[in-house]
Amino acid sequence: MVGDTALVRDAEGKPLPGTAPVAKQQGRYVGRLIANRLRGKATKPFRYHHIGSLATIGRKSAVADFGRVRLQGRIAWLLWGIIHIYFLIGFRNRLVILLDWLWAYITFQRGARLITGSIK
Repeated sequence: MVGDTALVRDAEGKPLPGTAPVAKQQGRYVGRLIANRLRGKATKPFRYHHIGSLATIGRKSAVADFGRVRLQGRIAWLLWGIIHIYFLIGFRNRLVILLDWLWAYITFQRGARLITGSIK
C-alpha cells in the first residue's frame, strides 16, 4: 500500500509520516516499479528522502524546518502559504485557493473543520 494513510516503514523499521510528500514519493516509486516490472528490470527498494517540514500554527505564525535552515513566525507562515499554493495542480486551482485564503484572512473566517461522528 502507498499514500498518506498507509503505514509504511523505513529501512530501520520506523513508520514514515502520513504526509503528502511521502505519498508523492511513493506514487512516483510505484510508477517506476510498474514500468520496470513490465520491462523485466529490477527496482531498488523504496527510500523516502525528507526535504523539510512545514506547519502552520495560527494566524501569521508557522514553523519551517529544512535541516540546516529553520524559520518561524510570519516568514515561515508566508513560505507555508506559497509552497502550498505552488504544489496545487493547475492555475485555476491555485487562483481559487489563493482568493479563498485571502477572503478568509480579511474577514477573519475560520478554515474548514472536519465533522466526525453521527449527527442526530
